[in-house]
This record gives sequence, structure tokens and C-alpha cells, in this order.
Amino acid sequence: MEEFDVVVVGAGAAGMTAALTAARSGLSTIVLEKAPVFGGSAARSGAGIWVPNNDVLLAAGVPDTFTKADTYMAAVVGPEVPVAKRQAFLRAGPPAIAFIQRWSPLRFRWMEGYSDYYPELPGGMPNGRSIEPVALDANILGAEYANLNPSYLPTPPSTVVYDIDYRWLALIARHPRGVAVATEIVWRYLQLAAQGQKPITMGQALAGGLRAGLLAADVPVRLNTPLVDLHVENGRVAGVIALVGGTETLIRARRGVMIGSGGFEHNERMRKQFQDEPIGTAWTVGAASNTGDGIEAGERAGAGLALMDDAWWGPMIPLPEGPYFCLSERTLPGNIFVDGTGRRFVNEAAPYSDVVHTMYAGDHFPAWMITDQEYRNRYLFKETAPLLPYPQAWYDSGALVKDWTITGLAGKIGVPAAALRATLDRFNGQARAGRDTDFHRGDSAYDAYFADPTNRPSPCLAPVGLPPFYAFKIVPGDLGTKGGLTTDVQSRVLRPDGSAIPGLYAAGNASAAVMGHSYAGAGSTLGPAMTFGYLAGKDLAGKDLAGKDLAGKDLAAS
Repeated sequence: MEEFDVVVVGAGAAGMTAALTAARSGLSTIVLEKAPVFGGSAARSGAGIWVPNNDVLLAAGVPDTFTKADTYMAAVVGPEVPVAKRQAFLRAGPPAIAFIQRWSPLRFRWMEGYSDYYPELPGGMPNGRSIEPVALDANILGAEYANLNPSYLPTPPSTVVYDIDYRWLALIARHPRGVAVATEIVWRYLQLAAQGQKPITMGQALAGGLRAGLLAADVPVRLNTPLVDLHVENGRVAGVIALVGGTETLIRARRGVMIGSGGFEHNERMRKQFQDEPIGTAWTVGAASNTGDGIEAGERAGAGLALMDDAWWGPMIPLPEGPYFCLSERTLPGNIFVDGTGRRFVNEAAPYSDVVHTMYAGDHFPAWMITDQEYRNRYLFKETAPLLPYPQAWYDSGALVKDWTITGLAGKIGVPAAALRATLDRFNGQARAGRDTDFHRGDSAYDAYFADPTNRPSPCLAPVGLPPFYAFKIVPGDLGTKGGLTTDVQSRVLRPDGSAIPGLYAAGNASAAVMGHSYAGAGSTLGPAMTFGYLAGKDLAGKDLAGKDLAGKDLAAS
């Protein structure tokens, strides 16, 4: 048996932030990770972080305030999320970012121009309020770098790519800034490599930076150590039972246990229990170790659950090499989504979670993204450069279908040819006019972020008419599930009656999201995960947000 002040389950963004906060508050802390790698879904991600009104934004001149952010978030998430929980996130987010920058090598930069997802709502910001990590030197991790969970989409070798670069890389054949950005990402690498650095960005930088912070704080991260169950004494969570070297071992926690073990996206049984068909584990890009262990352990300890029917949805293309999150590709002009009736059903450029919510709400299955050769000639698609043929494996798998006529394409994907032809005729007329009167694609500033500013009259709309024609299969994929243990403003896990389970905390996708059924902006997963991990660490240390412990001692220095 081992004993620590705090036991953290899960070495993702939520867990490592909680562990760093607890450790820098003077508590002995350990992190247990089920996988053979650390970083979880955070390491696989683009690492956008949505935390309004933080110091990074204010230093960049972003005119944000708590009131503006609260007004916006209230409009986005609605009454389902308690006001106190929403405002706890907004108040604690800025000090959480400041804390991470103080106690880890992480530095952040504004993702200028990446709009909030609903910028037209009160308090919304068309120029965005998301941040991302600055390139990190992986050398600071030493041997631990080999244990970092790989990225979902690895960046090209000898480049330093930021999240906001992708919008311009997709336009490399259309806009001079595409070539300029491609040159810049190579130049960044050469500059840093010349200094002896091994630069990493996006989720790799975020997870690596948090792990480096834990190394400096002497916090062990024990890999290949899955949670078996929570250990409860006299109604209080006092530790965990984990598999250590294949043996069930009790690890006691004097102050408490923080669950940061991710969602249940790779648990087929739980997905079918809580979510609507079609559903499954094949269409998620979440970390493979996210099978809901922490959620189920918390439920056995008496916790309430919420939002289990929802996820951080996004339209996916089920490519043979794995599901591909369709982001810029569906926003660029020259494509439409149709369902099995051959009709459009959604604004293709809408926030990705909304597209999938619409798919489920109207039973729009199967769904296809229809494009043409002009679209292929213009834009990067995944790693396939403009003009080049799509990989044959995509056709062989059924994820992509091609034909020289609309009638032929309709037959191959099983939709009525007359309906598909009529849909395209109507859409093409609207595209030429530059106005989508059916689904309002292009009306929001968000729609234009990944669009083509060189396209006229609308950056979001272009006719689909140059053969051959293509149809990509679209399925309801996700970045992870967003339902889990219910928590309060201090990240304490709550029973169904609203009372707190002593000694038990949760953050990240193991907890019910503060975003409710919506999605405020890029990084609405990671921003709250890190913030509520920070709040858990603070509460475990007995601190309030004013930096005082329960006895009133000034602890601002930590």
C-alpha cells in the first residue's frame, strides 16, 4: 500500500493540471494513467483552449471582459448549466492559465481570427478568444518524450505548425498567404532546430508542457496503471484500487481522488446504452484508453451522471486509415451535404457539433458530402494536395465514390437521382448569387474562417458542376464524449441529490461538460478541463480563489 495526499486518475489535460496545482500547493501527489502513454486526448488534439479574458488575450489587445464572456456563454449554453458553475469557470479560467504558465514551460498565443462559434450572439467575438500553446522544446522531457501520446494528425516532418496555420495551408493553391505560411512553418523549424531544439506544437506541446511541469514538481506519472475502483471508507473516497504490475493494489489518498480519466467514447456498451443509433466506437478520434472507467467507478460510489447522451460531435469521413474529422473541407466553397433523400439538410459550415446534432435530430442517415473536380483542383484535402488524385484506398473502402455524371453518382450512393440533381441546381443558383437562403451558410463570421476569401461573390459558396463528381461518406463522429459525473463549482463530485461525495473530484470528459449541449468556441473541451482541474487542485489544498487557505494564511506565492 502507498499513500499520498492526492491521487489523480488520468494523465490528460484535466488530470495533469489538477496534479500540478495540488503539488505546487504543497501536497504529495501521484498520477495514475491506464495507457502506456501520457497526454490522453489532449495530446492528440489541436490544443485550442477557450478561456475568456485571460492574460494572454488581454496582452494581445483582445477587448474581453468577464461580463462580455458571461453574457456570451449564457446565450450559448442556456439555462441547463447552473449560473454558478458557468461563472466559476469564467472566474477561475484566467488564474488557471496564469498558474500553468508560472509552473510549467508552457506559453500560449492568441489564435487571432478564429471566431467564437456563435459570434453574432451578445458578447460573441468574431475575431475569437481562443489560445494555443507556443512551440515547446521536447528536449526538456528527456526520456519521457517517448511516452507522449502521438497526435491524431502528425505534423509534416521538419515543420512547426500551429492550429491556425491549417486554414491557410488548405488554400495553398488559391491564396498567396498559403505559400507564405507553408514557408513560415519550415522557417520556424529551422530557427529552433539551429538552437538545438526539438520543437513540438498543438496537443503535443500542451501535454508535453504539463508533463514537464510535473517533472519539475517531482510528481510521478505511473503509466500502465488502470483504475479498478475507488476505495471508500466511512462514506469518504480515501484512495483507489489500481492494477500495479498486474496486481490489484490500494493507493490511499489523504485529501482525495481526482478523476480525469476521459470520456467513454471507446466503450461500445456505454455508447449504446446512453446514445442514439447510429453510434459506435469506430468514428471517434478520442484516446483509445477512454472507456469510461472513471465515470463508472464514480457512479458505483454514488455519483450522479449528466449529458451522457451527448458528445463533442463532428462530421467524420470513415477513411480506411481511421476516421477523419472533416473541418475545413466542409467549409470550403464547392461542396454540399445531402442525406439519403438526395436533399441538403444543414449549413455545412456550421459549428461541427451542430452539424451532427442536426443529423440526429432529423435522422439524416446516410449522409454524403458532394463535391466536384473544381473543388479537387483548388484545395488541400487531408494530406492530398490540389490537383492530385484521391488515394485509391478511399474508394476501395467505400468512404469515397466518384462518377462522371450526377445520375451515376446518385446510383452509386443510393439516393434518388432527380432529387440530387434538383438539390444541386438550387444550390448552384444560390452559390452564383452568393447567398444561401435555405441554410444561411456564410451568414456567420464563423462560417468564413475556413472558407476561401478569393472566391466570389461568397467565400463560402461555389457551384458544384465540373465533372467528375465525388461523394464522401459522412458519419456522426466525435472528439470524445461530453457526459459524465456531475460536479460543483469546486469540481467536487455530486450525488443525484446534489450533495458532494467527500474526497471525490472530477474534471475534463469524465465530468458533465460546463458547455451543456453546446460549444462556445475552439477549445471548449480543453479550457474547462484545465480550469476545473485547477479548481480541484485548489480545493484539495484547502484554498479559495482569493489565494487564502481555510485558516486565512496568504498563499498567493504558490
